[in-house]
Amino acid sequence: MATTNVLNLAKEEELYSLLQDNPEATILIFFSASWSPQCQQMGPLFDELVKKYPTLRFVKVEAEDFEEVAESYEVAAVPAFVFVRKLAIVDRVDGANAPELSRLAEKHARGQGSASTQFPSAQAAATPSNVTATTSAGFKQDLNTRLKELTHRAPVMAFIKGTPAQPRCGFSKTLVGLLSDHGIKFGYFDILTDDDVRQGLKAYSNWPTYPQLYIDGELTGGLDIIKEMIDSGELMETVPASARN
Repeated sequence: MATTNVLNLAKEEELYSLLQDNPEATILIFFSASWSPQCQQMGPLFDELVKKYPTLRFVKVEAEDFEEVAESYEVAAVPAFVFVRKLAIVDRVDGANAPELSRLAEKHARGQGSASTQFPSAQAAATPSNVTATTSAGFKQDLNTRLKELTHRAPVMAFIKGTPAQPRCGFSKTLVGLLSDHGIKFGYFDILTDDDVRQGLKAYSNWPTYPQLYIDGELTGGLDIIKEMIDSGELMETVPASARN
C-alpha cells in the first residue's frame, strides 16, 4: 500500500491536523474493525483506491479504538466510508457496497463532490456529547427517570451495540459471550436504536464508552472491568442469585 496519501490513525490529533491542513483535499475515512468479515472484504478495494487515486487522501480508523471519532461521523456499524472536504461530510457509504464506494471515489477524484453536512470541530468531536446540555431541565429530568428505569429493568442489564444474537461491535460481542459463558441471565438495551439513551447514559453513569453493565441498577463497568472481575471471581459474587442459571 502506498504511504504518501494514506494514514493509519494512531492518535485523534493526526486526523484533525490532516483535515485542517488540507481543506481543499477530499479525504476518504475508512472506519473498520479487525473482527468484521465485511471490513476484511472491503480492505483490498480500499487499498486499490489508495493506489488508483493519488489526488485523494485516505485515512483508516479502527472504529473501536476511536469511538468518539466514529460517533462524530455518525458511524453506527462497520464498515463505513466517509468522504470529507473543507471539514464537511460530502458523501458516505455505509456497509460493504463496493460499486458505490468505487463510484464515489472516482467522482471525488474528478472533483465533482459538493459539501453538505458540517463536520464538528476537533474539540467537539473529541468531547463526548451530553444530550442534556442543550435541552430543558424538564427533559433532563425525564431522560434521567427513563435511564433509571432502564438500568433497573433486569437484575443484570447490558447496554450494548446491537443485540445478543447480532452484536454490532466486537466489545459488545465479547461481553455477551462472557455473560453467556458464565451462565448469567441478563437484559439488554441496543443503544444504537435510541440516541437519547446512547448519549444520555454516558453522562448519567459518567462512563464514556460502551458496552456498559449494570447490576441491580448500579454501573459495574465496561468490558475491561468485567474481565477483571471474572478473573478475580468478584463478578459471580456480585450477580444476584436470580440472574444465575
